[in-house]
Amino acid sequence: MTEMQTGQARPTGWVGWGAFAAIMLVVSGGFDLLYGFIALFMADSAYFVRTEGGLFIFDVQGWGWWHVISGALLIVIGAVLFTGATWARVVAVLLVIVNAIGQLALLPVQPWWSLIVLTLDIVVIYALTVHGKELAVRR
Repeated sequence: MTEMQTGQARPTGWVGWGAFAAIMLVVSGGFDLLYGFIALFMADSAYFVRTEGGLFIFDVQGWGWWHVISGALLIVIGAVLFTGATWARVVAVLLVIVNAIGQLALLPVQPWWSLIVLTLDIVVIYALTVHGKELAVRR
């Protein structure tokens, strides 16, 4: 029977893209949690980076809490993505967009790492917007 005869959508081979995006969110959230806890338990309260373009000053405690919160959100949303929930795809895309904007701000400080993360963010957004609907069909 074809898809039109049964009335049910069938996942294609591209369903792996949605699973890839969910796994990347969980892994990225785990790293964010790790970075956040490291920042929270550091003794210094400020971090200074001098680049050719200027001086960046970070409040380590604020940066740590930001990463703890965003890491926890990414892990939860990544886990919920496996259920195929539409709201989880929308929230995941918004969180990845916020992460990409944050990486743009860090581009002068860590150019290679920021470019790698930006590339992964674009791939995750692609996976969720083009092939994310198949996660719901897979279940």
